[in-house]
Amino acid sequence: MFAAVIGGGLQGVEAVYLAKKAGWDVLLIDKDHDIPALGLCDRFVQTDVQIVKDLDPIFAKVDIVIPALENDGALNRLCEWKCQSILTIPFAFDWKAYQISSSKIRSNNLFADLKIPRPLPWPACEFPIIVKPSSGSGSKDMMIFNSPDALNKFAEMNKFVEMNKFYQAGKWVIQEYISGPSYSLEIIGRPDHYQTFQVTGLEMDAGYDCKRVIAPILLEENKISELEMLTQKIAHAINLTGIMDVEVIFHNGQLKVLEIDARLPSQTPMAVYHSTGINMVERLADLFLNTPQKEDTGRINKAKYVILEHIRVTPKGIYVEGEHIMKDHGIPLHVEENFFGACEAITNYEKGRNEWVATLVISAKTPEDAFAESQNVITAIRNYFNIEKIVDINPY
Repeated sequence: MFAAVIGGGLQGVEAVYLAKKAGWDVLLIDKDHDIPALGLCDRFVQTDVQIVKDLDPIFAKVDIVIPALENDGALNRLCEWKCQSILTIPFAFDWKAYQISSSKIRSNNLFADLKIPRPLPWPACEFPIIVKPSSGSGSKDMMIFNSPDALNKFAEMNKFVEMNKFYQAGKWVIQEYISGPSYSLEIIGRPDHYQTFQVTGLEMDAGYDCKRVIAPILLEENKISELEMLTQKIAHAINLTGIMDVEVIFHNGQLKVLEIDARLPSQTPMAVYHSTGINMVERLADLFLNTPQKEDTGRINKAKYVILEHIRVTPKGIYVEGEHIMKDHGIPLHVEENFFGACEAITNYEKGRNEWVATLVISAKTPEDAFAESQNVITAIRNYFNIEKIVDINPY
């Protein structure tokens, strides 16, 4: 299999990494050269798909095209190419579903129509509240306000005459702040057949960016079934043909949906792969190549316990932080096995380098062993580099 992956950021790292685990050759395409996924691919073409008039020569020899980015202009151009091209190469993306999921306002309206539990919208909720952009990552530019005075000061500083008018303009989502464990679930398929995979746990850093993924999670079976059913319900409602992930918070005994993303996610597919052996990029290709879908209940039930976490290492300390550090500091990345005791790492570490980042993959037979092994890996890094400070902060 020869796959073209469009986008070399964090989603691109996920796509290329899992494609290589499937034994594929990978052509990576990005308008930039300094990108995290560059060190993982077999071939690289630096080009902006938005300005290339004819993409057929670039894709002529590939078996499938997998977009791994959230640039609407580039995605729209790729969809145009697919509609106009004389090539019959599968394009693993659902533009219509993505347009719904990429807007938190549109997706929240969908949840309301489907009567799916979600955080209450402002002003129908009490404080504290969250204010975040309608588009982009759920943690990017997110703000929490604990009182009406704090919100009004924000509105005044940004010259919003009335916060309610600003909210209705559709640029921001304003909703109640809820706390609790965060979980994620992926689904792949088309309206006649969907398959959900393994529920993963998400742990956040101080800026609400995911710093650690845990698989499998210790959640009651009835709640896992409930999450699977509501994920299927959303997929059917948007006529999904492709992949989507659903992020929820377990708050006061109830699962509440935070957001959906109808595109290849980052972090969680990698954790699921190491826990179960299920490769979501391979399954996504099966869908678009019309290969019969496999059922994986047994593999999920026999899963290993996996911790996937991101660290930033400097002479001053080891910092467990959100995945943004892999994009901000990890250029280019490569894969190393048995990395300071971790079974695998995706890292830009090289001998002699004293500032670097890594995504650590730790697996064990029990959750207790996995957490102990995670501590052992961090300790090994600290001792090797003679670092005193370890910083692992959550937002709560």
